[in-house]
Amino acid sequence: MRVLILGKGELAIKICEWFSKSSDYELCSVVPVIPEPVWTESLSLWAKQNNIPLVESGHYKDLDLEEIDLAMSVFYDKIIKSNFIDKCKRIINLHNSPLPKYRGISPINWALKDGCNEHGVTIHEITAGVDNGSIISQIKYSIYPEFEEVIDVYKKSLKFAYVLFENTISIIDEIVPIKQNEEEASLHHYSENNLLKERRDFTKEISLKSMKEGR
Repeated sequence: MRVLILGKGELAIKICEWFSKSSDYELCSVVPVIPEPVWTESLSLWAKQNNIPLVESGHYKDLDLEEIDLAMSVFYDKIIKSNFIDKCKRIINLHNSPLPKYRGISPINWALKDGCNEHGVTIHEITAGVDNGSIISQIKYSIYPEFEEVIDVYKKSLKFAYVLFENTISIIDEIVPIKQNEEEASLHHYSENNLLKERRDFTKEISLKSMKEGR
């Protein structure tokens, strides 16, 4: 089964490594987020070191594949259009929230700003909408807005996300996806990031410094 990974960072690399070692899958290409964030490991570098075909532009439109059995987005930064979705036998996303809550950008930041005591990670089908596809699997965990920073919850989320991936991928064909409840949905866009204030960045200190400097 031919697999494509789109995304960034250490979690995307761990998932690529899992597929590379599996006898049931062939990791046929990687599409990284470009520019790659400096605060996490480079998916591009990993692909080059492991001789995995790489789309260096970071755009899925530049991918030269006729058919993909499974495409998986792991914190990829682009909305994937219907014409590409239709090329994939199956296309899924790992989203850093307990969908349908916190669709879109910066879900951990918003959860902490809202004072939530529970967050989660979801694997869902990709549609032409924003994080609104049917849910395949989900895991929830406790968070503590009183003393946890965004970076703390982000690191925690990576561990839960990988556990969710491992528990899901082996039985994914047996799972019947469940439609999201639109009445419970929330969505945030990049244009709203300034509203996050002290939760805009990985720590309150960095966020407040950026606000003071007008960034």
